[in-house]
Amino acid sequence: MTTAVPHAPHVPLGADGPTLSAIVAGMWRMAAWQLDVAARVRWIEACVALGVTSFDHADIYGDYQVESLFGEALAAAPGLRDRIQLVTKCGIRLVSPHRPAHARKSYDTSPAHVLASVERSLRALRTDRIDLLLLHRPDPLMDPDALAETFRALRESGTVHHVGVSNHAPSQLALLHGRHPVVTNQVELSPLHLDPLHDGTLDQCLALGIRPMVWSPLAGGRLLTGDDARAVRVRATLESLGRTYGVSAATIAFAWILRHPSKPVPITGSRRIEAVREAVAALAVPLTAEEWYAVWEAGAGREVA
Repeated sequence: MTTAVPHAPHVPLGADGPTLSAIVAGMWRMAAWQLDVAARVRWIEACVALGVTSFDHADIYGDYQVESLFGEALAAAPGLRDRIQLVTKCGIRLVSPHRPAHARKSYDTSPAHVLASVERSLRALRTDRIDLLLLHRPDPLMDPDALAETFRALRESGTVHHVGVSNHAPSQLALLHGRHPVVTNQVELSPLHLDPLHDGTLDQCLALGIRPMVWSPLAGGRLLTGDDARAVRVRATLESLGRTYGVSAATIAFAWILRHPSKPVPITGSRRIEAVREAVAALAVPLTAEEWYAVWEAGAGREVA
């Protein structure tokens, strides 16, 4: 039996990468939480108290509003910025009243768009630096040489310390990594989304010595509440293992991700501090290989071949 870990450690994403908390707080839904500034400050401080000091943003989150909401909290508590790490993403253009020049949803990794996005994120977050900037989605029109030069300029300016990608296939990451160091690939992984285990994504992270970041580790909540046969089957396995270790099914789901040798860094997505605490508790759950495969089998719906 085990108990929840009270404090998440910090881990390097790779030899050339930043150091983040082993569990990262995801900001995707912050606008929907309807928290006033003081409540946002308290929430950030509660995460930091658990050792969760890294916060994952994107310029588009909350229809381009979440970064500003978070920045208001940092402005209200100036000492917080030096205790946390900020991750944000760019490269998606949404049709939005907050971006009237966007005529259609598209991807844009042009130097002009990346530079403008960074400037807007810095202003919104009320900071002078971004610890990790990610390309949100692969862009078929990406010019890797021009983008690498842009990343070098941003790093030399001190405004962006490290860069990575999100949702990129191995070939797409390699195209950029050959020109500028890419320190992570943030991908979807859960017992209900197994693709990165088998399409070369995590193999590449191991080969390059970089840690992947993982979004939607609970499959958007479907692992805990979904009523389809697959979700029910996986949940039963997670609950059974949870009883063995004395933790929740959610904690086992995070432990399953952490068990992979690429040493993923999972991202939570909940405003509930108890949910963040459950994610941190997974750091102390040493799943055996057979237990890991039991979860895989439930998700895949079959034994290994």
